[in-house]
Amino acid sequence: MKPRSRGPLAVVAAALLLTASGCAGGSDPLANSPAGGVDEGTLVIGSQQYYSNTIIAEIYAQLLEAAGYDVERDFEIGQREVYASELTNGNIDVFPEYTGALLQYYDPAAGSGTPEEVYEALTESLPEGLTALEPAEATDQNEFVVTPEYAQEHDLVSIGDLAGVDDVVMASSPEFETRPFGPEGLREVYGVEVELQVIDDSGGPLTVNALLDGEVDVTATIYSANPAISEHGLVVLEDPKGLLPSAHLVPVVSDDADDEARAILNEVHSLLSQDELLALNSRSVNEQAAAEVVAREWIEKHSLLD
Repeated sequence: MKPRSRGPLAVVAAALLLTASGCAGGSDPLANSPAGGVDEGTLVIGSQQYYSNTIIAEIYAQLLEAAGYDVERDFEIGQREVYASELTNGNIDVFPEYTGALLQYYDPAAGSGTPEEVYEALTESLPEGLTALEPAEATDQNEFVVTPEYAQEHDLVSIGDLAGVDDVVMASSPEFETRPFGPEGLREVYGVEVELQVIDDSGGPLTVNALLDGEVDVTATIYSANPAISEHGLVVLEDPKGLLPSAHLVPVVSDDADDEARAILNEVHSLLSQDELLALNSRSVNEQAAAEVVAREWIEKHSLLD
């Protein structure tokens, strides 16, 4: 890791003001940054190949840079099956994650439970050297989603109702087939059989259009904080048996993230309500705003650089 001498936050923030159109006032952990003289290593921040995840990672990066950390971005590196080993071996130090989904990656036998139970189980399942910080209120989890027309035609309310429908075609990501809540889980928990059609855009426009055009009947990759759900009046099927894990946003960090860095990340997640996450995602999906712009505007909104 390359050492970096950290300077006063005021100097860093002033430099950001010259390039980022100014920041409003407020208070947060950044206000207690040391005046300098502390050598820190580079913090590598990763993100999934998913717009929402990249926005959160960019928020991390901008705030940590403003606090004087040397930050390297390693964004859009695929799904968990691709990047998890990089976290475990220490090549990535900070990653925005999702509680239940990450728990089931490390412990496929883990069942459902309250968000608190899932978080506690996650903290116990993480490999040595990794820590889950404070989870946000916001979730961005897998949902089984159909159009209102399809729900009305087949009288669908919950996932189990799909068991009475023939030839269900489901849009999915490549990794969905091996997830605990994939086809095997659907079959075991709800008696539902599906034919998978892989669409690898993390619930993006290709998936949404395939659903709206009737090319697929249901999808598990239009996540709960996707603005397309409300925009198109899509129906989220209920999950009374808890097949789908809760997925509260949570920072996962290596031992190289010190107490101050952790405090900054926890502050971010204390502000991430479901409405806040939906608003961030809407800027990206509906306005095609770049992640760095969405992140900077959110930081300014919450006065996190004063």
